[in-house]
Amino acid sequence: MTMTHNQNSSIPNLYSLRRCPYAMRARLAILKSDTPVILRNITLSNKPPEMLTVSPKGTVPVLVISPELIIEESLEIMLWVLAQQDPNNLLQIESPHLLLQMFQLISRFDDEFIKCLTQYKCASRYREENIEQKRQDCEVYLAILERRLNQHHFLISDQESLADIALFPFIRQIAKVERQWYLQSPYPKLRAWLNRYLQSAEFTKVMVNPPFWEKTQSAFIFT
Repeated sequence: MTMTHNQNSSIPNLYSLRRCPYAMRARLAILKSDTPVILRNITLSNKPPEMLTVSPKGTVPVLVISPELIIEESLEIMLWVLAQQDPNNLLQIESPHLLLQMFQLISRFDDEFIKCLTQYKCASRYREENIEQKRQDCEVYLAILERRLNQHHFLISDQESLADIALFPFIRQIAKVERQWYLQSPYPKLRAWLNRYLQSAEFTKVMVNPPFWEKTQSAFIFT
């Protein structure tokens, strides 16, 4: 959806990269919160000066809510939009112990699993001899998710939560590294969980691919 500039002065701007998993999870939270944003699709080889002015670190996602309120981390963006409205109750605020579990699981995967995933992808790309070891390092974390999904439909409970949409883009990545191995791996519940997202209409919306943003073009409203 597009909208002219004079109609959108109060809508936050989201600088995003389509395939970046951090940006992907931010967009998924934005979509699930029914919070409209102006999507500014960028390319890393030509970062817009407007983004670098508000966020000199030069990574996505960046949510510009106002000149005084700029959020530069994906999880913080997710929490901010869900604090505005959470129609699917992804934060499950009526169960503080579950919210704590979400944070603990996301933190462990962000701090530990993503490093293992990066090494595994590099081992595959460069055909390194230690690829099996790097895969096994990742499997420690896949097994954690498989055990959780053997207990309930989603990672925290029988209800979808912040943890599911925060981890999904990274599980999507590992499923692509050695596709044949993944399809035969001992994680059937995890595969079913991932497929539920990949085959959803929401994922199609999240992966929208507007033209790379330019200052002169009409705003692309993502909602």
